[in-house]
Amino acid sequence: MIIEYLSDFNCPYSYIGLNRIKNICNELNLDVKWEMKSFELEPGLSNIPVSSVERYAIRNELSIKDSEKEIEELEKIAQNEGLNMNYKDIQLTSSKDAHRIVKYLERYYPEVTQEFILKTFESNFIKNENIADHNTLIKITSSCGLNKSEIEEFLNKETYSIEVDLDMDEAISNGISTTPYYFINYDGERLMIPGVFEKEAFKIAFEELISGEIKKKTFL
Repeated sequence: MIIEYLSDFNCPYSYIGLNRIKNICNELNLDVKWEMKSFELEPGLSNIPVSSVERYAIRNELSIKDSEKEIEELEKIAQNEGLNMNYKDIQLTSSKDAHRIVKYLERYYPEVTQEFILKTFESNFIKNENIADHNTLIKITSSCGLNKSEIEEFLNKETYSIEVDLDMDEAISNGISTTPYYFINYDGERLMIPGVFEKEAFKIAFEELISGEIKKKTFL
């Protein structure tokens, strides 16, 4: 099975959805090849932190009070699934360099790519670290067994910036405007799942795809 997924390290739904799908794949004992497609929700952000509550309110056209309520609900959902998410205190910064590292790892170190992705989500949403800070990214890659100087040299360049942008351009050209979005490829079939669904709904879709009972190519 090949799972391609559009995701962003600043998207709480991306973190929750990936966690659910990974748990399902483990439960079903599936052999999966993963590929993350970049989609920056906030491409204009820098390495200077901004308020996640305010940005969430602006992006979803909410008041600050309603934004706080929705974020609190998101945190509860994540916590019920074992993710001790603290979204309200996140240091919301650019995810561009983290996406560039994913491209680099997929090319040269595919065996640790998913580990890096999950640790970067954890760094952002649980530890509330600045994932635009090169020191943070180097610390994460080092914990995955990569050479510190190699990643430091990579980050000081702009390698894979174009590829990150092209992922987003391709998604937008196909009518995709947000994350997450999943493409599940199995035995010649391709199941498209837009957004995050309950774990049981995800699991049923996977089981029907594997059994050949799936009737549609899009899970809506």
